[in-house]
Parts: sequence; structure tokens; C-alpha cells
Amino acid sequence: MRFASLGSGSEGNALVVEAGSGATTTRVLLDCGFSAKEAERRLLRAGIAADALDALVITHEHSDHIGSALTLARRWSIPLYMSWGTARAVGADDADVDLHLLWGDETVEIGELGVLPYTVPHDAREPLQFVFSDGASRLGVLTDVGESTPHIGAVLGGCDALVLECNHDLPMLSTSRYPASLKARIGGSHGHLNNDAAAGILAGLDRSRLRYLVAAHLSRENNTPELAQAAMAAVLGNAITEIRVASQDDGFDWLML
Repeated sequence: MRFASLGSGSEGNALVVEAGSGATTTRVLLDCGFSAKEAERRLLRAGIAADALDALVITHEHSDHIGSALTLARRWSIPLYMSWGTARAVGADDADVDLHLLWGDETVEIGELGVLPYTVPHDAREPLQFVFSDGASRLGVLTDVGESTPHIGAVLGGCDALVLECNHDLPMLSTSRYPASLKARIGGSHGHLNNDAAAGILAGLDRSRLRYLVAAHLSRENNTPELAQAAMAAVLGNAITEIRVASQDDGFDWLML
């Protein structure tokens, strides 16, 4: 199994997960928060044509995650997976797409990949985050969440790789030009994780198998890669886990598990 980000941040998010067995390869795109043209361009940059995708999996309905998902699903006849709440929010339940509904904690098999959705607190209709597995390795993804829950810790424990939201630095957010209402939304229990909160989640996980850690969904204005990495490094100490940062423009290149 391998994975790569096409971009991560408030201007658009997309993550490719790929698993192979013999001559069979399964490719899933988690979120598609860009225009169709830009999504296809970024996919080609990763060496993948849009019509080679086996599924589009969506976390929630916010524009930086849903983007052109319905357009690509129709254009290339790609199955579209999301919760019922997300489907209703974006009109996918009444669109000409191959819609598959997801339910929290019920794994679905998409080709060579097992896809486990789990519920999180975020200001959306029925948001989900995901763990992907090829039977040997597990990739956990956690972005767009306001605070941790015991369930999140239980689901993400024992992953081989983790893509973890480090949206903002608290001091930077408090002194930013954002209006008070937006600061309250971002920092609230259904908003986004700050570096310290992300570090707290990481500290509570079973990290015995963790090989890759990626800080994701960083704010351009209210965080820096260095601050996010420092918060994660304080938890990992001298662990051999490599800390990467997913950027808005470039995401990150393929990582192999």
C-alpha cells in the first residue's frame, strides 16, 4: 500500500491511497477539494489518470473536501462513497452518480483496500474520517475535527502511518486578523485541531507500528510547518518515525508501506 497527497489545506484537500495484489491495483481518492481541471492535473502529477480511480471517498461536504467530486464521478463513472448526511448536504442522493452510503465503524471493501469510516466531531452534517488497510498495513487519516474522543484514539491506535491535522498554532490564531467569530469556530469543539491538541492525540495512541507521520491541513496564516513538526517531535522524542508536512500546493509525494 502507498499513499500521496495532492494538496492539503483550506484551499483544497485530496489524498490518493493505492494497494496492489499481483496484477490488480486499487486506487482510491479521499476527498476532491479542487476544481475538476485542477484535480485531474494534480492526479497526473502523481502519475494517475482520473479514469484509473476505483472510488472517490468523501469525508464531509465542505468545499475544500467535496470540490469537484460529483463532476469527476459523473465524467469518469467513478463510484462515490460518503455518509448519508454528506450525500444530502451536496445533493448526491439526487444526482446521476454511483452513490454508496457509508456508516461509521462499518468497513467496506473497495478492491484490495479495506476502508473503515469513523465518526468525528466537526461542524458538518455527518462527517467521517477513515482508516485504510490492505490486510498488512494500516493508514489512519484524521483531519477536520474539533477535539479528540476516546473512539478516535481506539480507531487510530496501531496504525503504520498517520495523516494528522495540525491546523493552527493557538498563539498565532489568537493574534490573527480573523474575526472573533471565525476564531471561535476554528478553535471550537467542532472546528479544527491546533498543534497541541494534535500532539495530545498522538501521545495517547499506540504508536508501536508507526512509521510515517504527516502533519496535514495546516493554515497558511495561523501555523508554520516548523511549529507543527516541533509539536509532533516533542511526543515522539527519539522515535524513528519520520515527520512530514502536507503542503497546500504540493501535498506530499508517495509514501510506501
